[in-house]
Amino acid sequence: MPSAKITLTFDNGPEPQVTPEVLDCLARHKVLATFFVMGRKAVTPEGTALIRRALAAGHWIGNHTFTHSAPLGRLDPAAAVREFEQAEQALAWVQQADGRRLFRPPGSGQLGPHLLQPAIVDRLTARLYTCVLWNSAPGDWHDPDGWLDRALADCRSRDWTLMVLHDKPNGAMRHLEAFLSRMQNEGFEFTQEFPPDCVPILDGKIVEPMDRYVTATKEQAPHPSAAPNVSS
Repeated sequence: MPSAKITLTFDNGPEPQVTPEVLDCLARHKVLATFFVMGRKAVTPEGTALIRRALAAGHWIGNHTFTHSAPLGRLDPAAAVREFEQAEQALAWVQQADGRRLFRPPGSGQLGPHLLQPAIVDRLTARLYTCVLWNSAPGDWHDPDGWLDRALADCRSRDWTLMVLHDKPNGAMRHLEAFLSRMQNEGFEFTQEFPPDCVPILDGKIVEPMDRYVTATKEQAPHPSAAPNVSS
């Protein structure tokens, strides 16, 4: 049996049509996850109630911008900062059990310099955020049936998978039960922690090279934090 690990994360919720079923499924399998939520959904009564339910079950909550309108590196700096800060305000009441503050930039499943801007890196470090990326995005948001096979293959290909799924109402999460059952039956360990190579900023400290994730516009020189700065 493999000793590989899987960390599950869910982006773009909460969704009253889907998130309750996702929480029920995770509870049946005794799996804890992280939900990176959109601020505009978090401020609705239904969204707030679902976040409270997730927290009560032991799941973690993270900032995933306010509207998820575009990757932050493709917005002008002021708009990118608004996206981050409006979501931060929407989630100001959220208290994680360990006090950590979590953030994930929108990226359409792709890693690259479109994810962040220097102004966002400044806020993440100053406010002691942990920036959580991923190494598996099986595409459930655009392929609600085909994602399952890709997810299984991804998990079997590495020692520790940090997977991005989406609790959105497109039918994809009807396969979550099968995914969890298959992986648990094969001996995979589900953990709520994040693999270090998917966390370039940990509690406000840059611990992985940032140049691959930060956009520098023509008017901007690369931010000092964009240079490799791996902690000892």
